[in-house]
Amino acid sequence: MTTSISIFDTTLRDGTQGEGISLSADDKLKIAQKLDALGVHYIEGGNPGSNNKDIEFFQRVKGLNLQAKITAFGSTRRKFSLAEQDASLLRIAESGVPAATLVGKSWDFHVHTALQTTLEENLAMVYDSIAFLKQRGMEAMFDSEHFFDGYKNNPDYALAVLRKAQEAGADWLVLCDTNGGTLPGEIHEIVSRVRQEISAPIGIHTHNDCELAVANTLAAVQAGARQVQGTINGYGERCGNANLCSIIPNLQLKMNYDCLADDKLRALTGTARYVSEIANVSMPVGQAYVGNAAFAHKGGIHVSAIMKDSKTYEHIKPELVGNKQRILVSELAGQSNIISKAQELGLDINANNEKTKTIMDHIKDLEHKGYQFEGADASLELLLREAFGETKETIKVDSFKMLVESSKGNMMSEAIVKLNVDGHPVYTAAEGNGPVNALDNALRKALIPYYPKLEEIHLSDYKVRVFDEKDATAAKVRVLIESTNSVTTWSTVGVSSNVIEASWEALVDSLRYALLSMPKSSTTPADSLERIGLVNH
Repeated sequence: MTTSISIFDTTLRDGTQGEGISLSADDKLKIAQKLDALGVHYIEGGNPGSNNKDIEFFQRVKGLNLQAKITAFGSTRRKFSLAEQDASLLRIAESGVPAATLVGKSWDFHVHTALQTTLEENLAMVYDSIAFLKQRGMEAMFDSEHFFDGYKNNPDYALAVLRKAQEAGADWLVLCDTNGGTLPGEIHEIVSRVRQEISAPIGIHTHNDCELAVANTLAAVQAGARQVQGTINGYGERCGNANLCSIIPNLQLKMNYDCLADDKLRALTGTARYVSEIANVSMPVGQAYVGNAAFAHKGGIHVSAIMKDSKTYEHIKPELVGNKQRILVSELAGQSNIISKAQELGLDINANNEKTKTIMDHIKDLEHKGYQFEGADASLELLLREAFGETKETIKVDSFKMLVESSKGNMMSEAIVKLNVDGHPVYTAAEGNGPVNALDNALRKALIPYYPKLEEIHLSDYKVRVFDEKDATAAKVRVLIESTNSVTTWSTVGVSSNVIEASWEALVDSLRYALLSMPKSSTTPADSLERIGLVNH
């Protein structure tokens, strides 16, 4: 029989303590719905009385009817006081949540130094606080802060703290590696000892200060922990918390524990990327399981092998976690990379070996000049489709001009473009708050009368990379532009010693890619274009 593991997500509480992460109440509600769809068992929303955002979250989350247990966070009562009169505990009880996590001290050094009280009073604080929640019918989890440091310093007292929480009725005793400095072997040994001494279910909460949070969590589960606490993408204070996006598939796919239903597990990559977008934090491309490069292959030998059997260079099927295999095309590519990419696009590659070699040589030449197609899939697809005669050119660029003016302390840019769109000459101008914005506005102004759906597309990212720095201001630059609509995202690249020209190239490619599958307007004849001043006579 497969052992079940309870997944406790603290992205909305511990995750928000990470540097650069700030979530509004609306953000937290959106993420809570996504976590619930993923199938986690607990969603820790924060402290109901610590700030207005958390107060609003707990008020509004009740209306979402989530399946996961919404959990409040707080600490044990203040020293030498009554739990029934503790403001924090009262706010938790009044929040209406079914479960709560209370953090308490288990390291004698912290009791003396941080709390500045006696070991006996700390035990009473733990007991009274947990009992307070249980008397109100709530599920109570005790986060034993600094447990592993405390155990190594004074094991008898650390265990005494757990026993007090157990006596008070705690449903889970969660062992916390709060400083993130414990090693996996130590975690396994200590959790094993705790399991011999304590009958209540054990959880694990680790931090990543030694890059071991995931490994420590897995070691704790092997030793008997049955709840794991962590965050999506490992967000959290200092170096972060244990990353649930690695823990869950490791437990389920590698260690045969039951964490999520299989169809829920396939939502893991989408959840990770969604949370990243809401938090406005870029995901590392190489993040295990859910990263964009987690199943990306670049070397020609690797690609040749995975075309025969993906197991040669993939430890799992990426679809199990909602990710996908990607073939990268670069100067390191062999013919297998080109063949695989062409087949993915539905191009007939089998009878075109000589063409494949020509394309590969062309890509290598372009990358030698500074282009990079690993992060510009749309530009690569355009290149391949052009080589196979699969594109119909709808935009022909005749010329463009840029004007930059400083007026009364404000900088304004104006772009003038001359195009041929589906055989019609179009001449127009547009302003923007910068040269790239002005070019983008002018292109759209010219194209939208023909292709109205372009209004649904916008630039989501713009990056400039300078290489050959020794050339100073004459150096080449590579511009990567990411565009998106409500369904998908794509990237294009441009290279030049002139940043405006590089940006223009990437912009044009972005719109050309969008037009590959975009219907043309059937209601805007050329004479109406003339009336609005877009046709050049």
